[in-house]
Amino acid sequence: MLTKIAIVVAFAIPAILAITLHEAAHGYAALWRGDPTAKEAGRLSLNPVRHVDLVGTILLPGFLIASGAPFLFGWAKPVPVDFGRLRNPRRDMVLVAIAGPGTNLFLAIVSALLIHLALQAPQPSQQWFVDMLIQSMRFNVILGLFNMIPLPPMDGGRVAVGLLPLPAARALARLENYGMFILLGVLVVLPWVGSYLGVDLNILSWTILPLTDAVVNWIAAAAGLTG
Repeated sequence: MLTKIAIVVAFAIPAILAITLHEAAHGYAALWRGDPTAKEAGRLSLNPVRHVDLVGTILLPGFLIASGAPFLFGWAKPVPVDFGRLRNPRRDMVLVAIAGPGTNLFLAIVSALLIHLALQAPQPSQQWFVDMLIQSMRFNVILGLFNMIPLPPMDGGRVAVGLLPLPAARALARLENYGMFILLGVLVVLPWVGSYLGVDLNILSWTILPLTDAVVNWIAAAAGLTG
């Protein structure tokens, strides 16, 4: 049997790697497209400490693990990007934004492939490695999908702003300062109201979680983990 500490570590390692590499990917993509802001701020780093957010990286994931939540979620301090310094701001904004979720998808695929190696390890370490890699798949997929919600300042919002016709892009971009409040309302307030009305208003459980399961199952099948 795995100890509680081992279980927490199996959750924590994938979470820290997923969040750190997600943010670092934005910084490296921005530098590639001409914006050194993240580098100048010391955020162009794979050191998790530089990206830690007390609430999003430590407290929230820790609470979800301790409460036995069916999923793990969190965030890091956003890497600073000056879109005005990009070579082609509209186009490059899309590339910078999609770099984070794209990295999470890549990590999920790598985690699935590594399960084949983990299955060769002796027990009880085999179970620990497999559990950690499965958690890595799920965390990276849910982090990537959540960030692709088409609402600024989420990555999906920036992608939408870069791809939509200018009038629609400008209208969507004006929501930047209110985006997180809208998300909190949809993800926290609506379910709370629904609990009093006896109605399921948990949009996360309708959308992101089923889609996460579908993507994880697809990756597992593509990696040859299902028969």
